[in-house]
Amino acid sequence: MQITLNLPDGLSKTETFNQSEWLREIAIALFQQQRISLSRASKIAGIDIIDFQKLLADRNICVHYDVEDFEEDVQHLRSRGWL
Repeated sequence: MQITLNLPDGLSKTETFNQSEWLREIAIALFQQQRISLSRASKIAGIDIIDFQKLLADRNICVHYDVEDFEEDVQHLRSRGWL
């Protein structure tokens, strides 16, 4: 399996990423390549799903929302007693 990481243009070659920044970039790459769901990507990135969606929007990455994402959202709502 090959995963391509597209790092932000503003990243200089001398700048170093900390672990959370690397996890965020990996989550973005995996999501963009449709290898993981939106929910899973936000968990890997360590941010809530809305903030992850904003991050994707800032990078002009389309959000694909499939049945798996829907089922995870329903499960989340049920676990909180909202459904």
